Amino acid sequence: MKKQSLILFSLIILFFFTNLSLSKEEKIISGKALVVDGDTIKINKISIRLYGIDAPEKNQICIGLSGEAYNCGLYSTRFLKTFINNSIRVECSYTDLDRYGRIIGKCISHTKIENSNETVPFDINYQMVRNGRAVEYKRYSKGEYSEAEELAKKEKKGIWKGKFDRPEKWRRKYK
Repeated sequence: MKKQSLILFSLIILFFFTNLSLSKEEKIISGKALVVDGDTIKINKISIRLYGIDAPEKNQICIGLSGEAYNCGLYSTRFLKTFINNSIRVECSYTDLDRYGRIIGKCISHTKIENSNETVPFDINYQMVRNGRAVEYKRYSKGEYSEAEELAKKEKKGIWKGKFDRPEKWRRKYK
């Protein structure tokens, strides 16, 4: 009986310390950012994939409101640049890396208010989805951007003005 208790106690201790070491600590990276594409930026030459969103690919073609074809990946990239270029600093929190070694980050753009020393924070990931320049990446986002996507769809913003393949589906078809 003592031996079983000792084994059980050892297993509990082992389980407890293993779980402690597996917990992921949130980290922050911040600085001036550069845009790679509609869902990837770089800070200090380190790539950051925007968590929970999926933007059209660089050469992805969508159909607009009047039936015209346009490069929605380019529009997505340009929209992201407006947040990045107008910011004084971008700050991304993260716990994980993707399979390509990129940080998977939730990013905030700190933009200076004109004629003031104050800054306004913008949730970049949310704004990309809310403005129809990206979709919620449902299998990774845990529903965090569902409301933003529904509002963009309802208001026919960005890619929701016309027809498009979700970026994940487009990649499977064309890459």
